[in-house]
Amino acid sequence: QVQLEESGGGLVQAGGSLRLPCEASARTFSIYRMGWFRRAPGKEREFVAAIRWSGGNTAYTDSVKGRFTISRDNAKNTVYLQMNSLKPEDSAVYYCAAGGRADGSRWYLGMNYWGKGTLVTVSS
Repeated sequence: QVQLEESGGGLVQAGGSLRLPCEASARTFSIYRMGWFRRAPGKEREFVAAIRWSGGNTAYTDSVKGRFTISRDNAKNTVYLQMNSLKPEDSAVYYCAAGGRADGSRWYLGMNYWGKGTLVTVSS
């Protein structure tokens, strides 16, 4: 069973930046993609960003394009979410996710493993 551990959440002012690392451990050979999702209070969990482990293809939800960047360090089994120009509406619990092989235009969905989440709060 893949285990995921997020960190880096916290309180930041609007316009500020945060970086969220997520380290994967155990059976990491089964990981082909990793990503970040978030759930704001009273809302459904939504996709934020994802990256393929091989090739580095990325995907982002429209609301974070140009502000967030996802990257990976294969040697460390770690994925990062660099969040810049943060807005109050970015406040949420951010969950790291990992999945096996997936193809198609929506390869970033249907993740198999989930972290416990890290809280990001953006003050106005």
